Amino acid sequence: MTATEMPSSVTDVPSDPDGVPGAAEAAAELHDPVLAWFDQHARDLPWRRPEAGAWGVMVSEFMLQQTPVNRVLPVYEQWLARWPRPADLAADAPGEAVRAWGRLGYPRRALRLHGAAVAITERHGGDVPSEHAQLLALPGIGEYTAAAVASFAYGQRHPVLDTNVRRVFARAVTGVQYPPNATTAAERRLARALLPDDEARAARWAAASMELGALVCTARNEDCGRCPVAGLCAWRLAGKPAHDGPPRRGQTYAGTDRQVRGKLLAVLRESVRPVPRAVLDRVWDEPVQRARALDGLVSDGLVEPLENDRFRLPLT
Repeated sequence: MTATEMPSSVTDVPSDPDGVPGAAEAAAELHDPVLAWFDQHARDLPWRRPEAGAWGVMVSEFMLQQTPVNRVLPVYEQWLARWPRPADLAADAPGEAVRAWGRLGYPRRALRLHGAAVAITERHGGDVPSEHAQLLALPGIGEYTAAAVASFAYGQRHPVLDTNVRRVFARAVTGVQYPPNATTAAERRLARALLPDDEARAARWAAASMELGALVCTARNEDCGRCPVAGLCAWRLAGKPAHDGPPRRGQTYAGTDRQVRGKLLAVLRESVRPVPRAVLDRVWDEPVQRARALDGLVSDGLVEPLENDRFRLPLT
């Protein structure tokens, strides 16, 4: 495959029967080298070990959303030691999930994971379901997480499209530096078309393409010299044209409501008793932003207001 053999966009030319031009050829060339690379370079992560089980995979997928592996690892280990099964988490207060989430960020994920654990306990006898539709029906589970758990925990054939995979496919097949800001129907068609037919091989491919994006085909400073498909990459063969789409979204933090929310939650996590508003007022000088952040935490169910202007992590 050369850069000229691949269209500049998966929507630029009429589709083949699978809906994606050139995908069959791309898949045939990409699978073997990427899978062989993964066999040699895959990280030994606890959620990839057999003993992690489906629950360990699910916990990792919630924690890894927008959070790097090195920050997730210690929290993941503590979480599974405390709540080795969904029923263990379901029996605890949702506020305890928020407390244990620590400084991973985006703490609503902790509430969603707690809600999923409750549903798994009530609907599935405490075992994470294996069917994609049942996973998708759990609260807090979207298309990506359902596909990831079905694939990584149960070895099923599903397209698993996280940011790393989308970037690998954008560069290697579509020939652009970055994927769109939001996942498109064209990307989903491409991911389905690139899946190996064999179920176990497809699950391995999902993990391998994700690892390639995480370790080699990174957002910045991609290491083409270590890439097993550099000689096939449409973007590289085209001379690495610069991104000409919408501006890439930055992730600012300092001075934002997110930072204020994090400071407020830190105080509540460290206290076993309800916290007076006067104590929370000390974490941020600007009163309007502080009040807005606290109101947002209450609205999101992360903080429970009590009488006498006191606050705590939620018990129900």
